[in-house]
Amino acid sequence: MSATVLASPPIVRLAGVSRSYGSPATVALSEVDLLIERAEMVAVVGPSGSGKSTLLNLVGTLDLASTGEVHIAGHDVGTMTDAELSALRAHTIGFVFQQYHLADGVPALDNVAEGLLYTGMPPKERRARAEHALERVGLGARMRHRPRELSGGERQRVAIARAVVGEPALILADEPTGALDTKSGEGVIEILQELNAAGTTVVVITHDLGVADLVPRRVSLRDGRVVDDARDAGMRRARSVDAPTTLKLAGVPS
Repeated sequence: MSATVLASPPIVRLAGVSRSYGSPATVALSEVDLLIERAEMVAVVGPSGSGKSTLLNLVGTLDLASTGEVHIAGHDVGTMTDAELSALRAHTIGFVFQQYHLADGVPALDNVAEGLLYTGMPPKERRARAEHALERVGLGARMRHRPRELSGGERQRVAIARAVVGEPALILADEPTGALDTKSGEGVIEILQELNAAGTTVVVITHDLGVADLVPRRVSLRDGRVVDDARDAGMRRARSVDAPTTLKLAGVPS
């Protein structure tokens, strides 16, 4: 008798999810159904006020749905305690924000190690993992520099290193190129693409359709609803397989 192999649940599952605020209610999301499988890369796009940030907050367990169900890595978020949600974020989700949110007075190494603060890991191991994460994003020679000594693109790489230092299954990137010039922004997207190629699920929230063109799946929001969910039909800009990279992936020879 052959053993039954159970498939892993989707990393993100939203079923009939709505989120409203205030009284009378302002509806930010309405009846959203969304599945994101493990190791997918997805761009969530839409105009200002479309519900992108609300969706990010719900998927990141920073907020709870008014109605419907949110499941992250098989966990029903609506049934979890605050402590359980904190643990889920610490071990499963990494966040990258447009404004970096780095501590100015400490080196990049300590900014990244801070990403493991709530895991209970000893300080020595946190720093060792932070060094590896910075090397992965090409900043091995800059880890002792403080944020003010780094370019915008380098600061965003530090933020990505902090997001991946705990090896989360899911990365949520909120307008990660919004504060960068075109070249630096493309470099950030390349890093996210390669993290995805190594098995990390990546969700990019963006208003920039040029960024969305580089991502194989695009979910479009308008007025709090999903109005389109399209996978690459071969019409977007191709990425050269020979493009150089600075990302050092574990177990992959450089």
